[in-house]
Amino acid sequence: QVQLVESGGGLVQVGESLRLSCAASGSTSDIWDMAWYRQTPGKERERVAVISRRRRTHYNDSVKGRFTITKDDSGNIVFLQMNNLIVEDTAVYYCNAVTWATAEFWGQGTQVTVLS
Repeated sequence: QVQLVESGGGLVQVGESLRLSCAASGSTSDIWDMAWYRQTPGKERERVAVISRRRRTHYNDSVKGRFTITKDDSGNIVFLQMNNLIVEDTAVYYCNAVTWATAEFWGQGTQVTVLS
């Protein structure tokens, strides 16, 4: 089992920045990929960015050049640096972990609201 706890959401103005954090605990040695997803009411959850065990990254086209996903040295804390935020980035952001056995775990979500 893997537990994920997100933090760092909030209310900002267009053009400002936020950094989200996700702390993983439990069977962290089983984690293969960690990712950030986001969801708005009435829409499907979409993947924003992913970082592999070997720190390879991939981004949704809508955030390329503005968001950066990183991990700390332990690999158990994942960050999402969000710069130049736009109104369309408003969503609940979820941390996700996938293990080598393809088990999937989710955090509780953190709200990001960008005001125009």
